[in-house]
Amino acid sequence: MQYSSTNKYRVGITSDVLMSNGQPIFGDKALEILDRPDIEWEYMKPSSVIGPDEVYHYDAICAMLTRFTPNSLGANPPRLKIIARFGVGYDTIDIPTCQKAGIYLSIAPDGVRRPVAVSAITYILMLSQKVWFKDKLTRAGRWKEKSDHIGTGLTNRVLGSLGVGNIGTEMFKLAKPFDMQFIAHDPFADPHKMAEIGVRLVDLETLFESADFLTINCPLNNKTQGLVNAQLIGMMKPSAYLINTARGPIVDEKALYLALKDKKIAGAGLDVFEIEPIASDNPLLQLDNVVVTPHGICFTDQCMEGLAQSAFRSVVDVMEGRKPLYEVTST
Repeated sequence: MQYSSTNKYRVGITSDVLMSNGQPIFGDKALEILDRPDIEWEYMKPSSVIGPDEVYHYDAICAMLTRFTPNSLGANPPRLKIIARFGVGYDTIDIPTCQKAGIYLSIAPDGVRRPVAVSAITYILMLSQKVWFKDKLTRAGRWKEKSDHIGTGLTNRVLGSLGVGNIGTEMFKLAKPFDMQFIAHDPFADPHKMAEIGVRLVDLETLFESADFLTINCPLNNKTQGLVNAQLIGMMKPSAYLINTARGPIVDEKALYLALKDKKIAGAGLDVFEIEPIASDNPLLQLDNVVVTPHGICFTDQCMEGLAQSAFRSVVDVMEGRKPLYEVTST
């Protein structure tokens, strides 16, 4: 639904939330939060970057993966008061620009905590049981080869996490019934809280040397970009799997490809890539020990609705003079 008047609190929703049929991925119920007489909202024109001509028209922008750069504000003081992310990562938003202009940036951890944790567990199960390969065998009628592709049991295996914030913590809680050993590296983690859920904090090298399933659950920033490099990948067990549902540039993709191609590690589950969408000729797609998804493995009805509800509530909070619950930048 679109509105045309300009005397209300105007909210723009980036069009990358629309499915091919034109309907929003989060359904209609979440929009009830914005269904009030003092708010008008609309889907913005398709664009990979928010432009100053668009910012000029809105008090709030709810963004999926559309980027907000230093040039997005233009020369004029913005009307914009908040950018509400449908998600927790904010590497698509230029933080200094928001801070300088006094624009709130909010995220939606409640919407992704469980869905992304479930996604990591999904990859663990798919990789440990070699589901992707057994699917190919079955479709090709090659049943006799199933004994040549024995999976990896989870009992007493080591589940490791690079980063153990909301999503990493939730993942470990979900993995409890598998009777695995839990380790993590996170300089900001509370050792007492980690001990309560059975997670042993270790240094970075120990994490990579010990994990049978190594999950990436940290944000992308200057310190984590390229952190998972050839040296660390080279420390992993030949039987180990790497799972990345965070951000692609955290992992050196070329180093990972070489390790997978040469069977230096057993396999990988990748929802994110250095460049997205991933190119069709990316060599990772030619490997038979990699499971890939299009930065959307966590996309479920519950996940999308939760993200939208959180983003829209942040918009209403700012409109009514309150700080958003999950603010990244303050005014």
